[in-house]
Formats: sequence, C-alpha cells, structure tokens
Amino acid sequence: MNSLLKLTIAALLCLSGSAEAQRPELTFDEDDGRVIIQVDGEAIAHYVYRDDFLPRPYFAHVKAPGGIQVTRQHPPQAGDRDDHPTMHPGIWLAFGDLGGEDFWRNKASVRHGDFIQKPASERNVGSFIEQKQYIGSDGRIVCEEEFRFAVLAKPDASLFVFESIFSGTKPFSFGDQEEMGLGVRVATPISELAGGTLTDAEDRSGANAIWGNPAAWCDYSNVIDGQRVGITVMSHPTNFRPSWWHARDYGLITANPFGRAAMKQGAASRIVVQPGETLRLRFAVYLHSGAGDDAIGKAYDDYAKLGQ
Repeated sequence: MNSLLKLTIAALLCLSGSAEAQRPELTFDEDDGRVIIQVDGEAIAHYVYRDDFLPRPYFAHVKAPGGIQVTRQHPPQAGDRDDHPTMHPGIWLAFGDLGGEDFWRNKASVRHGDFIQKPASERNVGSFIEQKQYIGSDGRIVCEEEFRFAVLAKPDASLFVFESIFSGTKPFSFGDQEEMGLGVRVATPISELAGGTLTDAEDRSGANAIWGNPAAWCDYSNVIDGQRVGITVMSHPTNFRPSWWHARDYGLITANPFGRAAMKQGAASRIVVQPGETLRLRFAVYLHSGAGDDAIGKAYDDYAKLGQ
C-alpha cells in the first residue's frame, strides 16, 4: 500500500471518535465495473469506473448516514431536474480544458487502467488506488492520473478523501474554465431552488454570494423527512492554490482551483505539467446527518491535517 495512503488511513482511524462497539462496519463489493461502498451492509455509494454510456469514472447514489440520498439520482428520475444528465452523475473529477480536450462535457474520455491497490477495508475505513488514462478525442493519451481514495464511516457522518496525482510523458496543461475540478450534483430536494441552504467557510450564503469566491469548503444541505442532511465539498490547503466555487442554485457545487479568469479573479491561468513533474490535487466530500456549521468546520480542520 502507498505510504501516504497508509498515513491517511491511520489518521482516519484516529478521527473515528466513536467507541469500537459503535463504529459501523465498512465494506466494499465489486460488481461489473463498479465498487459499491457499504456501511453495515447498506450501500452508501457506487464508484463506477466503467460505463458504456458515460466515458469517465464517477460516484453515484451517494447517501448520508440514515440512508437519505444526497446526490441526484443517476440517471435523473421523475421529480428531478433533468439537465446535464451525463455531465452531473453525482460526484466526479473532470476538466473542461485539459491538454486542449474537454473531459467535463464528455467530448474526451477517462479510461480505467487498473487498481494499483484493490479496494480493501479495515473496521470503518477503506481505500483503493486506481490508475487512469485521459484519452483525447483523437485517441492520444493526454496524461495519466493515480487516483487515491479513502473513506471513513461514522454513525453521523462519512468522509470521502480524494487525492489525484497527474503526470505524463509529454507536456500537458490545465486551462481556465468554470468547469474544472471536483463537482457534486446534489439531490433535487437539497438544492437551493427546493429550499436548501448553500453556505461556505467564509459565512457566505446562497449561490449568488458564493459563486466565484475562494473558500476552504462549500456545503449544500436541507431538511428531508425531518432530518437535516447535507454534503460538503472540501479543498485541501496543500493544493497549489485555493479553490474558487462554481455554485448554482439548481444543485451544483464545484471546487475549481484553475478557472481564475473564468471565476473573475484575475488573469487567465494555465498550469503546465512537464515530463518528470506531477500535479497533485486533494479534495474531500463530507456526508452528514444532523450536523451544523460548527461540525462541518471541525470536520474540515481534521481533514486539513491529513497527510501534511
């Protein structure tokens, strides 16, 4: 197992906080191009790494503790807003301009290579490492990504930890667009248009106030079936720059450290990665049930300490 991932898992176990008897049991089940993440035998997310219709990996059917789904149904179902049905599958990492190719709008593809470390779990923590290739519309390999994923399950929250390391045999670059980074499409009843609340770490509220501004985290939440549930996207402080937020009232939040001009924060940005170099991106998604801003802030502080 990668040493950094080992340290992350050890730190996550320390963050568990619950007595051993209260810790839920986290397991993985693999089935036909997907890894199903289960807590106490119930699926809380599907990581789909091979799909005949959507040409990049994604997480779908993501649930907060208690079983309430916090990402939009994939594909959208009756009662859902049905815009961007393949671009917004749940949780995904994609880029509108990577090596001049558009991976956000599925005009180029991200191919699963292999699991460097197969999905494995211990108590309430699990992890895997996946190798991916970014394939341009002309069939060329733009770059490769080593995707390291870890998950912590607690009775009232789950934390998904993402780390992506990009490299290539030829120079490649990340351009400047709104649609760059880690995206989440929340369940329709959580969206601001449905009465949900969109907040960030700087005490801003609402998509209009949050869009284009930097913050450590951004949260979408609402009361469903009498329970406040939500999903928080976090950007790690060791990223090459803070993330600006592409936030929409219909239910989209994207942590974007690339789109400086697109987010109206300065001159156009282009991040070039040369052969022999790497670019590392670190994000997390916090799935919570009954948590307020104080709990979200504490969860971010704990996450920010991982792997520093």
